[in-house]
Amino acid sequence: MHPIAIDFGGFAIRWYGVMAALGFVCATGLVHLNRKYGKVNSDQATSLMLLALFGGIIGARIFYVIQFSHQFRGNLLGIFRVDQGGLVFYGGFFLAMAAIIIYCKVQKLQLIPVLDMATPSVAIGHAIGRIGCFLNGCCYGKPTEFFTGMAYPADSVPAVRYGVVPLHPVQLYEAGINILIGILMMVLIRKCKPGMAASAYLAIYGIVRFADEFFRGDHRQFWNGLTPAQTIGLVMIPAGIALMIYFFRKPVADDAA
Repeated sequence: MHPIAIDFGGFAIRWYGVMAALGFVCATGLVHLNRKYGKVNSDQATSLMLLALFGGIIGARIFYVIQFSHQFRGNLLGIFRVDQGGLVFYGGFFLAMAAIIIYCKVQKLQLIPVLDMATPSVAIGHAIGRIGCFLNGCCYGKPTEFFTGMAYPADSVPAVRYGVVPLHPVQLYEAGINILIGILMMVLIRKCKPGMAASAYLAIYGIVRFADEFFRGDHRQFWNGLTPAQTIGLVMIPAGIALMIYFFRKPVADDAA
């Protein structure tokens, strides 16, 4: 954990923000690399990424503030300090997707290829962002005796909750898995029918996140012993599988949605 990248005498640049920015840059580069598979031009690819960025940040912060509202009692200005961490991936994912859908409708773009095109960018950008979470000390794991366990500084939030004991570095687990997902998505958008990559991403990430949550130590249970992310995963996983079957069986000639 090392949250401060550079400190200019009281003005600090945090690694969380640096990694989030790096994730966006890499995601944008991948969108431009894959834009022919989304049937968009360079300007449209850039516009899509900017809309996804703003929608993602707003949605991720809204979900975080709702989920951890107790942190902002008497500190309303803290709601806007996203540079210090505090984003929920699913909130950003859903609002960014809504922004992309609206943009595709307005620009009369084919939605399914655009969503396919975006999957590697989402996975790789998310992976880099998770490294930022690790450096920031948020999204931490539960205590463990496994060899991967890492202890946080005594004054950090994880240590205040659990003590200075090894915790699962769940941020790095998810970062590594997201890199693998990103590589897989690069293959799928090139080798499979339209819709297969986006559908597979929903199912695979839903499974990964559902499992990863068992090792998280910062979440509260939400429904029937499950965390909010696991509850969402129970919808995403079957939805992704059902969509994979649909797009696999759909004739290629009909893919104009």
